[in-house]
Amino acid sequence: MDIGISSSCFYPLETEKSIVRACETGAKTIEIFMNADSEFQPEFVQKMAEICKSYGVRVPSVHTMASFTESYHLFSSYNRRFYEARDTSFKRHFDVLHSLGAEILVMHGIKKPGSIPDEKYFDRFGELIQMGKTEGIKVCQENVVHYRSESPDFLLRMAEYIGDDFNMVFDIKQSIRAGFEPFEFADKLHKYIRHIHISDHNDEMDCMVPMRDGVFDFKRFFDMMKALDYEGDYIIELYDYGYNSDKELANALKGLKKLL
Repeated sequence: MDIGISSSCFYPLETEKSIVRACETGAKTIEIFMNADSEFQPEFVQKMAEICKSYGVRVPSVHTMASFTESYHLFSSYNRRFYEARDTSFKRHFDVLHSLGAEILVMHGIKKPGSIPDEKYFDRFGELIQMGKTEGIKVCQENVVHYRSESPDFLLRMAEYIGDDFNMVFDIKQSIRAGFEPFEFADKLHKYIRHIHISDHNDEMDCMVPMRDGVFDFKRFFDMMKALDYEGDYIIELYDYGYNSDKELANALKGLKKLL
């Protein structure tokens, strides 16, 4: 268990440069967000792995590149497109995760309203989960505003339908943006949470750097998740407007680790 940083904090900086920025905050755990087809080439994946090794960082998770197009490629009513995307754009993530030593693949899933019923979505996502399972990878559903997964009730139905293989990533800012209280959300879904994206908020901003001007009680949250037997990592994931300098990220890391 550790506090880490996502390379997405530095988007739209190129991925390899974002990884360096994340490492230079002092983080020893980072999440990598893929952003272009060329970044799946073996040479580029090797470059990412070498950067991480040189800084001595661990990569537990990778975020799919296609988060904004998953509804179209994987979860539309056109069946052929699902099978093609499953075997190409989706499956290629496994090689990246293996090269980086990661075991969690983060997915957004289907947008609202979407063109297929929930059960068909659950079936398809379950198929992707099984593909990952054979590779030793947890394919995880993230809660995301404007997606069906924004709702804890939807995720509970998804977990019940898929069964023991269902895993999810809990994102605090997405819970806030969707209008759900984060502590209640996490408590309802805690059995399935394997990875957590953290950020702070206040009355003016729904995504900001922790340990600055926000109101979220991280000590209470860490204690709650510990009591619920959570053993995963906490990854700071922000939009670029959520902080002013890399030093703020470094300070947030230090401050949060004292509370963990």
